[in-house]
Amino acid sequence: MDVVLTGDGQVLISHEPWMDHRICRTPEGDSIDPAQERGFNIFRMTVEEAQRFDCGSAPQPDFPEQDLKPSAKPTLREVVEAVDEHALLTGSRLSSFNIEIKSEPALYGTFQPEPSSYVKAVLTSMDSLGIADRCILQSFDPAILEALHAADPSIPLAFLVEKSEGLEQDLGRLSFAPAIYSPAFEFANAALLAELRGRDMQLVVWTVNEEADIARMLDLGVDGIISDYPDRVIRMLDDR
Repeated sequence: MDVVLTGDGQVLISHEPWMDHRICRTPEGDSIDPAQERGFNIFRMTVEEAQRFDCGSAPQPDFPEQDLKPSAKPTLREVVEAVDEHALLTGSRLSSFNIEIKSEPALYGTFQPEPSSYVKAVLTSMDSLGIADRCILQSFDPAILEALHAADPSIPLAFLVEKSEGLEQDLGRLSFAPAIYSPAFEFANAALLAELRGRDMQLVVWTVNEEADIARMLDLGVDGIISDYPDRVIRMLDDR
């Protein structure tokens, strides 16, 4: 789950700290022009204001199987409570959560708080929900990971990497060794996995959607797969 912060300090599930024109509609039901979307700044809205936007009805060409229906961006609390309730009603084990703190240095102070305040808000929300012991926190932003590590070294952290400069150079951006190295799946190979094993680190790859790529990652033996289609990953795991 990707999370951002609202203006009143609520942790909201969202890929961007604004209303994406491809996904969301205004409270009046109007489409959003690409040039306008950053004007709908979630960090300047209350959670009530943010949840007036419909982010579930617009057809998505990349995801034709989506169940289209009016939907608001949920808070982290709403997701956790719904997932845990489902587990209790079905007799399933409680789920763990992989939470990405969306952060870009260029957005500090405008679309998000500074890293220390940002991290404090997310950790406070996790503590209030009692899920700190079943969470992995991840980010592309080293400053966020540094703040998390300083606040609670016991939480497993994943360093997301989009444009790898090599493992040594990537990890050199942090003052500590994260539990998980998480590159785009194209960078994953046997040599990288062996090097991570030697460092006692896990390899979690993203975003693996095509079955041939999923199969290659499973054959490689990665520790985790992030996918828009977890059903495909689960089915292929079950078939092995």
